[in-house]
Amino acid sequence: MKTVNHWIGGKSVEGTSGNHGPVYNPATGAQDTRVALASVEDVDAAVADAKAAYRSWGTVSLSKRTAILYKYRELLDAHRDEIAELITAEHGKVHSDALGEVARGLEIVELACGIAEKLKGELSTQVSTGVDVSSIRQPLGVVAGITPFNFPAMVPMWMFPVAIACGNTFVLKPSEKDPSASYRLAELAAEAGLPEGVLNVVNGDKVAVDRLLEHPDVAAVSFVGSTPIAKYIQAKAVEHGKRVQALGGAKNHMLVLPDADLDFAADNAINAAYGSAGERCMAVSVVVAVGDIGDELVKKIADRAAKLRIGPGNDPSSEMGPLITKEHRDKVAGYVHGAAAQGAEVVVDGTGYTVDGHEDGFFIGVSLLDKVPATADAYRDEIFGPVLCVVRAETYDEAIELINSSKWGNGTAIFTRDGGAARRFQLEVEAGMVGINVPIPVPVGYHSFGGWKDSLFGDQHIYGNDGVHFYTRGKVVTTRWPEPSEEVGINLGFPKNH
Repeated sequence: MKTVNHWIGGKSVEGTSGNHGPVYNPATGAQDTRVALASVEDVDAAVADAKAAYRSWGTVSLSKRTAILYKYRELLDAHRDEIAELITAEHGKVHSDALGEVARGLEIVELACGIAEKLKGELSTQVSTGVDVSSIRQPLGVVAGITPFNFPAMVPMWMFPVAIACGNTFVLKPSEKDPSASYRLAELAAEAGLPEGVLNVVNGDKVAVDRLLEHPDVAAVSFVGSTPIAKYIQAKAVEHGKRVQALGGAKNHMLVLPDADLDFAADNAINAAYGSAGERCMAVSVVVAVGDIGDELVKKIADRAAKLRIGPGNDPSSEMGPLITKEHRDKVAGYVHGAAAQGAEVVVDGTGYTVDGHEDGFFIGVSLLDKVPATADAYRDEIFGPVLCVVRAETYDEAIELINSSKWGNGTAIFTRDGGAARRFQLEVEAGMVGINVPIPVPVGYHSFGGWKDSLFGDQHIYGNDGVHFYTRGKVVTTRWPEPSEEVGINLGFPKNH
């Protein structure tokens, strides 16, 4: 059985706990891999190596840092198929989707390659006679990232390339459900020339997470995951004096106005709701049909849902793979089973779906629920699976009120041909990322990713300018070089510019 160890100080480390967790192939249900679970001592060793590495890495020139990142980018590009195969084997998403994940992660590596532009300071000369003032940004030291199972390559690459480009060293705690991709990212970084200790990976569970949150030498923590855990991460990190960005869950709404192209909207609803089996924080999980288009829109979505090809992620004909675990599959099915009793109409029930030859895999079909009341569990909870809810609204105003009453505010979208309605929506909707005829509005790397309300804890979004600011802190330097003959004299008053 394959064992995934920790990556500490530039090498594979088995760790001291002796404990291992199972890693399953979701398409077969078989345990092909085990992962070492870190002890407190293992986390301490990773942080100690990162702290030692920071003493030199923090002073390495920008040109040398970016030279390594350019080499890293080339290695990632050369190995993108291999990384995608690791993702498919342990997460279950289809290979094309896994390749897309790697591509979006590469965007952030490319951003990090140009970090010199982002780290430029400011200078004001002659603010007072003979006095100049400059502002600079400097790294924090050792920073940590705690990442989810649904994007085992992309989300870590949202964090550590920017952090290390800014001069920090990094300790990554990936999901123990699919750790191989993150481990491979660290191996390739070492191959690119990243010095030992700059990027470390510790696998584990709550023991590892809590130690990172408590460790006095960890200056900041980045997190992506569910809202309850995001709240916990923020509270515990702040309690221990750390900077924190914690991205939580979502219930993303897609508003469809009566003037929209319904075929276009239905295609995009399918793609956004069922891609990656719905295991995306940016998945569309609610379609809001405005006016009298609901019946037609639901029929178009249902017709398309019936044609989706579900199977193992390494089968080129598969469009959707399995869920990450049997327990999660059963939980997702429960929302569909209970929907009718809570007032919804079950249009498509995919809970009995099986794949020939893969009966032990964690497969589930796609489900479509119509006329879902706001009180139903399927509407109120983040399902994180291939279940699409449709709710009806008579007017735009009713629809926007429904969306804004959600406790989440991660992403949202509107489908319309009306530019005025779209502009009004982008200003009025309470969400951090908005799509106009774009169902999954994940920003490109040079903008920042993050939501509002219970979708974000902390004041900085991830990557882009926000990411650079999160992994650095500002310093202002006031300089004066007096002339040899200049006399200052004694003056205890508050300094004045003159």
